[in-house]
Amino acid sequence: TRWTLRVTAKVLPWKPEAVFSGISVYKLQPGGKEGITIVGQTDYWDSINIKEGMDPTIPQKQYQKVSKTDAIQDFLGQLQPDGFQAPAAAPEVPYLLLRRGNGYELRQYPGYCGIETPYERRDYGFGSLGAFAKGMNPLAPSIMKVYNDNDEAEFKEKTMTWPLQFAMPGEGKEAPEPPIAAVEKAGGGGQWRSISISEQPQRVVAIRAFEDAAMGPVVRNCDRELRALLKRDGLTPAEGSDEFAVFTQYDAVHSMGKRRSEVWIDLEDGGHPF
Repeated sequence: TRWTLRVTAKVLPWKPEAVFSGISVYKLQPGGKEGITIVGQTDYWDSINIKEGMDPTIPQKQYQKVSKTDAIQDFLGQLQPDGFQAPAAAPEVPYLLLRRGNGYELRQYPGYCGIETPYERRDYGFGSLGAFAKGMNPLAPSIMKVYNDNDEAEFKEKTMTWPLQFAMPGEGKEAPEPPIAAVEKAGGGGQWRSISISEQPQRVVAIRAFEDAAMGPVVRNCDRELRALLKRDGLTPAEGSDEFAVFTQYDAVHSMGKRRSEVWIDLEDGGHPF
C-alpha cells in the first residue's frame, strides 16, 4: 500500500508541517473470516528507506530497513523554522504529492493552460505577463525554461509561463480551454504579439528546491543534482529534457525574505512507479 502523511506540529509557534510518503508491506497468512489474516506490517519512508540502484517497480527489493535514528532526524529536520518567507505572488496550481524522497519530490500536476512569453530579463517577463493578465487571476508558480546550449545558427529563447486555469478532478488529463479574454488578447497582435497561449497536459514532475538566487549556474547545478538523484532512485527523465533547465518561482520578482524556488524535470511515462 502506498501512502502520504502530513503532520502539523501545532505545539510549536511557527506550526511547521512534516510530510512523509512511502509504502506499507504486509505479512499475510491463511485464516480468519476472509480467508487471509494480516499478521504483520512494515512501513518504509521514501525519504530514508530507498536503496540506491534497485528496480523501483519491485518495492520489496528497492526499500530497505534503516536505523530509527535516521527516521527521527528526518522528522526533526522538517520542524526547523524557515525564517521570514517572501509572500506568495498568487495561489498556486494544486498538485498531488506522490513522493517526498531524499533530496527531491515527485508531484502529479493537473493539465493547465497559461500564457507564455520569451524574455531577456525576468523582471521584463514578469512585467509583460502581469500587464497582459490583469483581471485574469493568474496562478503561481512562474515557470521559466532556459536552453543549455544556444548557438547562433539555432537560437532558442528563454520563456516564462504563467498558469491561468487547471483541470478539475474528473475533467481528464488534458489542459482546460483557456479563458476567452486571454485568447482574444493574445490573437490581437500589437503590444501583445510576443505573448501566446500555452497548454500542458497532466504530468509527473520531479522537484528540487534551492535557496540561492536563481542565476544560471545555480539553476543548472540544481538540475544536475536532481538528475543524479533520479538516476540513483531508478527514475527516468523525459526524453530531451536534458536540452534545457526549467525552474520556478512562487513569489513576486522583487520580494523580500526567503524565496521559494525550484527546478522541475518532467518524468518519462513509465519512467516512475506511479
